[in-house]
Amino acid sequence: MTARALAIEVLARVEATEAWLTPVLDARLSESSFRDVRDAALATELVYGATRRRLALDFALLGVSDRRLETLEDRVLAALRVGAYQLFYLRMPARAAVADTVEAIKELGLGRAAGFVNAVLRKLSALPHQPLPPPEPLADYLSVKESHPRWLVERWLEAFGQAETEAMLAADNQPPPLVLRANTTTTSREALLGLLEEAGLEPRATLASPVGLSLLAKGRVESLLGFAEGFWQVQDEAAQLVVHYASVPEGSRVLDVCAAPGGKSCQLAEHGEVVALDLHARKLEGVRAEAARLGLTSRLTLRAHDATQPLPVDLGRFDAVLLDAPCSGLGTLRRNPELRYRRKEEDLSRLVALQRLLLERVQAAVSKGGLLVYAVCSTEPEEGPHQLEDFLRAWPDFVLAPPEGQAARDCPLEDGCLRTLPGPEGRDGFFAARLRRK
Repeated sequence: MTARALAIEVLARVEATEAWLTPVLDARLSESSFRDVRDAALATELVYGATRRRLALDFALLGVSDRRLETLEDRVLAALRVGAYQLFYLRMPARAAVADTVEAIKELGLGRAAGFVNAVLRKLSALPHQPLPPPEPLADYLSVKESHPRWLVERWLEAFGQAETEAMLAADNQPPPLVLRANTTTTSREALLGLLEEAGLEPRATLASPVGLSLLAKGRVESLLGFAEGFWQVQDEAAQLVVHYASVPEGSRVLDVCAAPGGKSCQLAEHGEVVALDLHARKLEGVRAEAARLGLTSRLTLRAHDATQPLPVDLGRFDAVLLDAPCSGLGTLRRNPELRYRRKEEDLSRLVALQRLLLERVQAAVSKGGLLVYAVCSTEPEEGPHQLEDFLRAWPDFVLAPPEGQAARDCPLEDGCLRTLPGPEGRDGFFAARLRRK
């Protein structure tokens, strides 16, 4: 199967089933017989690129298609998006982009649609420039140009202003870097940087996290130097900063309430004993495997539990509790580009209510003088600052306790809370608040 045919197949499956893009693509790539790594790279670029730019691609296609896009068979629409992405964003020669996409649709057994796909893409290739709506209203223009839902663009314009919003939208459409966190029980960031540099992987130290580094490497992370040895774990810099911001004292007994996929649990376990809870026992198996690879099994206790229910009494109280709560995920759209089309504004009120309930449950496990760290990978104030304000009103025995020392210098703080946004720094959007029980 060619790279374009695989990309069309993956896009169609994700669209039809609402599966998550990354596992579907990874599974198909592992099953493929690509002999050239460039084919896998092209398929990956087409899948992620066409997803990130979907609204802009559809806007262009609507202008030249004599059929409504929603009436097209999934693979036909996916083929049109793949072809248009090559024309407008990869700047491939028009003849090759059109012909190769038509051949891919034939390869998938849809020869009957080849004429239609060819005609639409040829019309697109004849345009002098990529079609976009007029620059006013601004929200409509940015929504199409940067392929984000209009409701989200409006929110960001109101909250962050035009310049910051445009930077966030642009960042969401860039491929995310591969960011690693050094496992400090087996190595240091400096040693890891040297090791990867010797291997020609061109690592760079992260700007704020003292244990992070980024790579330009492509392909399966399992094949990278240091994976089998447990020298590092994949984790975005903003997620690393949540634990750095938390500044949990060495040797503390820590509860991580919504632990999967386990990055923060393992990071915390490098410094003390951690009990990791998650609703899904199956996901905890992934955490168990990561802890074993990193040599942290003896420091990590795993337990399946629905945290919307009271915490088990036998757990007792903890020196620190981390609630990395379920949220909109709107700070992670560059890593999960399909989420921007699935998330609805009305989801926020449901998620805020869930976060409020979880906070109510987990605060009971914080010992006197202990820490409660609340975090969400969201850009939205309802899930961040507003949720914090509501919690402090409801539980006056907690106070905001920003970190001191190196963590305070490293972390981007806003009113004492950790705050990162998508932008040129290459981080996900996160909010975290560090609270202490009086």
